Amino acid sequence: MSANTPGHSRRLNKTHKASIAGVAVLGAAALGFSLVPANAATEVEPQALANTQQVALAYNADSAQAKALQASLADQTASIGLKAKQEAEAKAAAAAAKAKADAKAKADAKAKAAAKAKAEAEAKKRAAAKAAASRAAARTPIFANNLDGWIREALFIMDKHNIPGTYEGIHRNIMRESSGNPRAINNWDINAINGVPSKGLLQVIYPTFKTYHVAGTKFDQYDPVANIVAACNYAADRYGSMDNVNSAY
Repeated sequence: MSANTPGHSRRLNKTHKASIAGVAVLGAAALGFSLVPANAATEVEPQALANTQQVALAYNADSAQAKALQASLADQTASIGLKAKQEAEAKAAAAAAKAKADAKAKADAKAKAAAKAKAEAEAKKRAAAKAAASRAAARTPIFANNLDGWIREALFIMDKHNIPGTYEGIHRNIMRESSGNPRAINNWDINAINGVPSKGLLQVIYPTFKTYHVAGTKFDQYDPVANIVAACNYAADRYGSMDNVNSAY
């Protein structure tokens, strides 16, 4: 029977069938891309596109339509890969920025806590020093500015430095040496001849005063309290105590 006999379909040869199948496959692939939402593009696997491309080209790799679709599929595959790479890079950058911000916040919090702790420690130290000064002031008696007050203040200082001596022993020697005059000076004995006259309540020469001066008192031979304390310190070293002194010493 003739192939173009009316009422009968033209028989398709193998080449025609391959071309039609290829176009159908390519068309289906193109339709698949057109139906994928823009925000879901990254869900299409590049390998699936490649497989579709290979199937289409297997039917008719030389057709213009196949070549055009091949180029389109390649472009879309590259676009999907680029978008996936950009999204991955954006996520990595965001994660790095967050980590950096978290580290900075942690460092700032640590520095703030350290500064606060330092300030609190300094405040406690100042408060403790102030309290100690207040207690010391409260414990320090007020002494009269006369012979009685000078002796009592000297005894108060001597007690802190473990220098022996009593009120009676100090007063007795003061009355013998200077009659209680803190400005007394001896300008006629051997010490005066040697250029180091005895001065003050207990008639102390400068070398002795310098050697036995007690810190916390004035460095002045005429100062009554400094004179008493230095003299008692010397007497303790040489005689055991000012109480043991009964004549010139």
